[in-house]
Parts: sequence; structure tokens; C-alpha cells
Amino acid sequence: MTYLDHNATTPIRPEALDAMLPWLRDGFGNPSSVYALGQRARAAVEAARAQAAALVGAADPSEIVFTSGGSESDVLAISGAAWRLRDETQGRRKRVVTTRIEHDAVRLLGGQLRRRGFEIAEAGCGSDGVVRAEELEALVDDATAVVSVMLANNETGALQPVARSAAAARAKGALAHTDAVQAAGKAPVDVRALGVDLLSLSGHKIGAPKGVGALYVRRGVRLDAGITGHQEKNRRGGTENVASIVGFGAACELARRELGSAAAHALSLRRRLEAGVLRLAGARLNGPAEGRLPNTSHFSFEGLDGRHLVVALDLEGICVSSGPACSSGASAPSHVLTAMGVAPELATGSIRVSFGWGTTEADIGRLLAVLPGAVARLREAGVSA
Repeated sequence: MTYLDHNATTPIRPEALDAMLPWLRDGFGNPSSVYALGQRARAAVEAARAQAAALVGAADPSEIVFTSGGSESDVLAISGAAWRLRDETQGRRKRVVTTRIEHDAVRLLGGQLRRRGFEIAEAGCGSDGVVRAEELEALVDDATAVVSVMLANNETGALQPVARSAAAARAKGALAHTDAVQAAGKAPVDVRALGVDLLSLSGHKIGAPKGVGALYVRRGVRLDAGITGHQEKNRRGGTENVASIVGFGAACELARRELGSAAAHALSLRRRLEAGVLRLAGARLNGPAEGRLPNTSHFSFEGLDGRHLVVALDLEGICVSSGPACSSGASAPSHVLTAMGVAPELATGSIRVSFGWGTTEADIGRLLAVLPGAVARLREAGVSA
């Protein structure tokens, strides 16, 4: 199998798995228990918290809240901050500003908040998939509670103007959140440089298991908890998933140490991939030429349905996607490509190729060897969008 869908999920790092195994076998204590078995588990959780804090440049490990993943972190950040600030201001702050290219965890939450009396304002993006910073800044006013802009788009890899959005939020007394799920481990992530109050992470995007993630919460920021309980300093209830948290910490440490070399390797692979794919008739690249994650390429092919191309490549043992995994069965064009102004017939003829810690030159070579024939066969068969 040639796996080229790391933006959907990554294989678990062997080092992360090795770190987890003792806590699945013998280290089963509850971290809230006061006896030695529980306190050993507590120490393991706190060590992982420090590793996650180091990955994002947090000043204090206590600013890291462990969650079940990126989606929960997004919801806790935005909903928790929005409800808290609306209550604290007697309803004056009831506006959430975000963008049209966010992950579904944010987009669908916006619909829920709107039905509950919040105002949701979304900034658009240019044809390159980068949010228009001036448009977003104009949406932030004195009624704004939270501004949420993803750091890197999960489909195109386009890096977004998070520092500017955070500055706009601060200027109006609002909180700034960024979904850094796709950026972590692929691009520098520093909460202080970005100026954000809240930042979401997901374990399975950086070589940790599924079902674990984290939310950075700047010291002094208060949130309404989505899951009540005394764990995580009353910010996220529920007994901690010790083994997965330990694996997540190990993956964070590896991502921090290897960032420079991993990004350089990914960029080399991406350049080779794009040079080969864009030689094909009717192929185009979606997203900016620069200012993009080094591991992500998003292509459209004239006259094709991307889902059919995904199946054709799968039959050859190559895994790519036709969009984000959370909506891979959808027949409508991607909301990101729609926001970019990509024509529907091109948007539905798209695939995303993304690679990670295990991707090799041979993997890229195999895709480039198989893709032209797959595209030609689909076109000859008249399997169009």
C-alpha cells in the first residue's frame, strides 16, 4: 500500500506506541487517585502535558487541556468562550467571527450557536484559498466574543493570517482561537508569536492514536466546560485517557524535534509530485504556490469525478482523498473550493495528496507512474464529474 492521505490521519509512530504500551498493561491507575498507582499515572499525564506545551510554545504546561481530539478542542474553545463572554457581558458580546473555509467542527458549530442567539460572521478568501484579512478585521466589533481562524487549511494546505486575526480580536477585547490541527508538526506553531488565546491540536494528525488531542488555553482565560467535572482543572471533565495522552506527548516531542528536517523532506517530495502531476492535460493546482503546508497538494482534473479517481488509485493500492475525511462521501463540491471560486465541475474533479513521517520518494514515484493511466482510462470511459 502507498499511503498518501496523512491529512486525514497518520499511522501511529512506533515511538508513540512503545510509550503507550506500559500504560495499557500495568499502568492502569486513575490519575486522580492518591495512591502510588494513580500518582504514577498522574506523573505520566503531566509529562505529556509538558511535551504538548513545548510543541506550541506555551509558557506553562498547565495551559494545555487534554481532549478527545481536534473537533472537541474546537468546540470547547469557541463555544466555551462564547457562552462565558456572553454571560459575563450580560449579552453584549454575542458575535463569533470566523471564515468560510474552516473545518466542519467549526462550521457546524456556527450553525448551532446561531440557533441559540449568537451572530455568526464569516470572512471569505481569495482564489488562492487565503482568507482576506481586511475583510475579517472589518467583521470584528465590540460585540465580538471570539474570533476563530484556522492556521492551515486541511484541504489546500494554505496558511492563514492568524496573527492579524488575533490582533483584531485583541483590539476589540475578544478572544482569539486557531485550529492548528493540520499545521502542527508541519509548520512552526507558537502561541505567543501568533498572539492567540486558544489553539486546537489533534493526536492522530501527528503520529499519535485517534481519540486524543489538546486545547491550549492561555493563562487567565475562562471557558464554560463542555464536559463538566473536576479533571483538567475543571475545564474538561472525564478520567484522563492515560495511554493515549502519553502517546500524544511522545508524538508532540518527535514533531517538535523533527520539524525542520520533516518540513524540508516534505517540500522536496511536494515539488517532485507537483512537477509531475501538472504535466498532465487538464490538471491544475488549488491553493497558493507558496505560503502552504509542505506536505499538501490539492489538484483538480478537467472532466473527472475525484471520487472515481480515488477509487481507481485505490485499486492500484494508492490511498489519496477527494476531500476532507469528515465529508468524503459528500457529492457536493467542497465548501473550501466553492469559497475559492473554483468552478463546480473542477471542484468535483479534485483529489488531495498529503504525506507525512513515513512517506518516501518511492511512494511519490509510484503515484506519478500510476496516475496518468488512471486519468486516461477514466476519460476514455467517459466517467466524468
